[in-house]
Amino acid sequence: MHRRRVQAVSLQAKLRAVRIPPVDPTKPRRIRSALVEPFARSEAGRWWLINVAPKLDRAIFRLSGGRFTSIPARILFLTHMGARSGEKRENPLTYFTDGEDLIVMASNYGRERHPAWYYNVKANPEVEVRAAGRRGRFRAQVTSGEDRERLWRLAKQLTSVYADYEKRAAERQIQVVRLTPVEGDRS
Repeated sequence: MHRRRVQAVSLQAKLRAVRIPPVDPTKPRRIRSALVEPFARSEAGRWWLINVAPKLDRAIFRLSGGRFTSIPARILFLTHMGARSGEKRENPLTYFTDGEDLIVMASNYGRERHPAWYYNVKANPEVEVRAAGRRGRFRAQVTSGEDRERLWRLAKQLTSVYADYEKRAAERQIQVVRLTPVEGDRS
């Protein structure tokens, strides 16, 4: 009996690990580095990312079953509850993985303030994530100390745009949020 339980738990962990596709931030990305990042780092690219891509990505993501977005990057859709309104909100975010956990940055494109979703997940850490046609339930936790520093270095390896955001944010430390799979998730 105990052996079956261990096998079932192991299988659940494996299924959960493949639910949202892994993203290695240290893997070289030639196309992104050569074509996408120079555009994203420009003023026109920043404007596109802030004003057009989030709206366009919702439609592309929905029509493609969660497999494509307007930029060649791994994007997840974070569904969370508004801290004050209690209404469901959804935000497209770039992510990478750290083991089974998903890592997202509260960069807000390097603006002075944290994005609204950051305050929402601090108040209501139970979230849902959709990516590449898959979904799962997660618990959000703001990282700190050495863990935050290590993950932030990895984020800047994933895309140099985060280094630009860090400079723009100046006085604000960009927060790194860890999304951990919820045990027993069968979604």
